[in-house]
Amino acid sequence: MSDNRVKNQGKENAMKKTFLDKFASKMRSFPRQVWLTIWKVGREDPRRFIHALKVGLSLTLVSLLYLMEPLFEGIGSNAIWAVMTVVVVLEFTVGATICKGLNRGLGTLCAGSLAFFIEYVANESGKIFRAVFIGTTVFLIGTAATYTRFFPKIKKNYDYGVVIFLLTFNLITVSSYRVHNVLRVAHERFYTIAIGCGICLLMSFFVFPNWSGEELHGSTVYKLESLARSIEACVSEYFQDEETVVEDNPSEDPIYKSYKAVLDSKSMDEILALHASWEPRHSRHCYRYPWQEYVKFGTVLRHFGYTAVALHGCLHSEIQTPKSIRALFKKPSIRVAGEVSKVLTELADSIRNRRRCSSGLLSDNLHLALQDLNNTIKSQPRLFLGSNHNQATNMLALAAAAAANQKQEKESGVSLSSVKTDSSALLEWKTRRMTDQSKENERKVLRPTLSKLAITSLEFSEALPFAAFASLLLEMAVRLDLVIEQVEELGRMAHFKEFKSEIEIIVSRENAQTGQRRQLPPNLPFQNIE
Repeated sequence: MSDNRVKNQGKENAMKKTFLDKFASKMRSFPRQVWLTIWKVGREDPRRFIHALKVGLSLTLVSLLYLMEPLFEGIGSNAIWAVMTVVVVLEFTVGATICKGLNRGLGTLCAGSLAFFIEYVANESGKIFRAVFIGTTVFLIGTAATYTRFFPKIKKNYDYGVVIFLLTFNLITVSSYRVHNVLRVAHERFYTIAIGCGICLLMSFFVFPNWSGEELHGSTVYKLESLARSIEACVSEYFQDEETVVEDNPSEDPIYKSYKAVLDSKSMDEILALHASWEPRHSRHCYRYPWQEYVKFGTVLRHFGYTAVALHGCLHSEIQTPKSIRALFKKPSIRVAGEVSKVLTELADSIRNRRRCSSGLLSDNLHLALQDLNNTIKSQPRLFLGSNHNQATNMLALAAAAAANQKQEKESGVSLSSVKTDSSALLEWKTRRMTDQSKENERKVLRPTLSKLAITSLEFSEALPFAAFASLLLEMAVRLDLVIEQVEELGRMAHFKEFKSEIEIIVSRENAQTGQRRQLPPNLPFQNIE
């Protein structure tokens, strides 16, 4: 017993020592990890650091209302509402700041005006009636305002303002029953909130502004370029000579990251389009910009991106076409993928430069590439049809016969068990049931292996995975028409400049290649209430 205790104590000490070593190593590496995170976040988008400085400067300015004696004497302790306003209202983009600032200002103004009217009516009555009147008013206004939050347009544009209206109205109305001069306090709070919103708007407009519309425009260009890169990478990896290595973490795959940015952009596009509609016309054109068309285009682009997802899935399917067979279709497949990527890149350049697409965007090169792939597939009919048709027919016949025999055995088993009632019949029934269960367990274990062997034994199964791959390339070419139509509609409604000459295309491509690649907006404006 003593030896066992000594051994257990030694194990516990070793475990504690290991835990302490791990904890000490983590603590030593913690400062380095923090610094790497700070550097990575700032390097991905330097605007994050600028926005943090803008928030810090805004908080310093509103803090002067408290720190400077003359300002504090004029405003009083309600200056803290200006600080709270800056923390809540100042967002990453101009559109988000305007949306929150106007909602907060309008909600406070409407709540203060209504509370002033309620206070005026309540003062003309007795104390008991005043309490009943205030309680009834709070119930009715709270119910009505909360119900309006379910209206689609209110929920989309003014939800934050309704919440601020409810908060301010209840604070003023309920407090007016016990506190005197509450309307004066509300008046001062409105001024401090206006000061805070004004500072936020000045910082957003004039200090390195980030426009929601430009974010949405740049993200659309980036999504087109990402799809073009993912399609070319999928086809190149499918026909490479080395075996494809499946990564343990698929999220680190660059192909996965490319099309994932497109598929996950729905909510981001809707939020950016909403905030862009609040922004003033900061461009040379004063017409209403069709931001919702960018949302529609994002929907079309996501449907096109599903083919890229399926194409990527062909790289990691269980049954693969041999490399020797793939090599027969390598050149026409890469040519088709290259032409599709070329069209997507042309569309990205068109949106980036705000100009119309060329009339010959779907050129003859794509049609010739598809025709070349079609002719190459037709030249190898044995790979897709197979030469021994009787093999598959015999296998299907054997499967049907096996199913019929199994059904007949079950029926005979039921009839016998209904006739025999003695102990020998019961023993025989138990034995047969145990045997059937063991066979069923074996069948469950062997069924996946047998199914895979049966599939791979078919002659045409070697080229069948490539047939799926080729059909996806064809589907991409078909869906490309829908993407082009949506880009043309966007250019028409946004008044893009007309396409002039081929020289303009060459110049725009060179500028796009030499310039820094536009990334997706890394920071989204928040809709939550703080």
